[in-house]
Amino acid sequence: SWMEGRSTPMIFSACVREWNNVTFSDIISTVEFNHTGELLATGDKGGRVVIFQREPESKNELFSQGEYNVYSTFQSHEPEFDYLKSLEIEEKINKIRWLPQQNAAHFLLSTNDKTIKLWKVSERDKRPEGYNLKDEEGRIKDLSTVTSLQVPVLKPMDLMVEVSPRRLFANAHTYHVNSISVNSDYQTYMSADDLRINLWHLDITDRSFNIVDIKPVNMEDLTEVITAAEFHPHHCNLFVYSSSKGTLRLCDMREAALCDKHSKLFEEPEDPSSRSFFSEIISSVSDVKFSHSGRYLLTRDYLTAKVWDLNMESKPLETYQVHDYLRSKLCSLYENDCIFDKFECAWNGSDSVIMTGAYNNFFRMFDRNTKRDVTLEASRESSKPRAVLKPRRVCAAGGKRRKDDISVDSLDFTKKILHTAWHPTENIIAIAATNNLYIFQDKLNSEMH
Repeated sequence: SWMEGRSTPMIFSACVREWNNVTFSDIISTVEFNHTGELLATGDKGGRVVIFQREPESKNELFSQGEYNVYSTFQSHEPEFDYLKSLEIEEKINKIRWLPQQNAAHFLLSTNDKTIKLWKVSERDKRPEGYNLKDEEGRIKDLSTVTSLQVPVLKPMDLMVEVSPRRLFANAHTYHVNSISVNSDYQTYMSADDLRINLWHLDITDRSFNIVDIKPVNMEDLTEVITAAEFHPHHCNLFVYSSSKGTLRLCDMREAALCDKHSKLFEEPEDPSSRSFFSEIISSVSDVKFSHSGRYLLTRDYLTAKVWDLNMESKPLETYQVHDYLRSKLCSLYENDCIFDKFECAWNGSDSVIMTGAYNNFFRMFDRNTKRDVTLEASRESSKPRAVLKPRRVCAAGGKRRKDDISVDSLDFTKKILHTAWHPTENIIAIAATNNLYIFQDKLNSEMH
């Protein structure tokens, strides 16, 4: 089993992105593999998108599984100003979603708080030469000097990666966009903000259809907001969205044009004995992900990760404690605003293991079959290539402490793993730790179960 013993078969592959002088704009805000796992995109608070490409496997190196190197970098969004509302619009990339590859080019959607853009990423390794009406520098020739016609030819050139904007989807969201999700029909996608979800066609930029609207007539009656939304991986009519009240709503677009009335409501009854001032804050769902099979939902709230069966609405199928030792620290976490951090979660390719982040640059993995779990650390101190990650253990306040255990009081809450991604088929994971991107891979076992 992959969790037996004091070490795991997750071996450090590459710390592929580091900045020595950290600025606010360098902080990574989203991480996403494409559908094959050959490309990995990150977005940051400076509006930049960096794409990494997996190198071909080397037969000479025993441990080489193809490392990820920078493929292309481009500025996706710029800071803007809404003059009507006197509001600054940050350039920060909130989400990136890849479209399935249809031809030699790759396409991805990126969004900031207001505007979604479709980008085309393509390669060029040939250039045309021998034009009749242009010279080598592209200037138009004097027609009187053209005495014969020649057929232009394509000549080899150094590989060039070109990134070009293809569509701009704007002016559809009053509130901040928190999610985008591409539909399984590959023609439409949805974007969600705090109170509304819109459905777009990838070829139509001047209009979208509002499919969910939870804005009350009187904003004083507002009790919850939308926190995340995602399409079903196989059924193009189904989607789910989560709320700040800890609920999940599964909607079917075949039932009505406006899906304000959900098909299913997933909600865990609250234990009255454990209710406190922080109950509603920590129950807010920060991320929701369909399993690859489409049968399950994975959600993350502040202290737990939960797996829901689409056929059982009354309670989660599985609940995993991510950092229950923080329950006694909620007051101080509220005062320093950490209690509002939004952690993401991820499935492995076979839906048997889930992953999510924590504080102190720790991230957690839970094996659904064996019920084993492990805490690992993404840090520059342990970033020697090929180093095996050692499991870490946090000792609760007043608990019995063993060697190498870390006390809750010594955790660094400024170091947090909010954004993670798992390769769609292999045991390769990407972890964003502030301004560094870490990639870990399982060298000893091709399956994590």
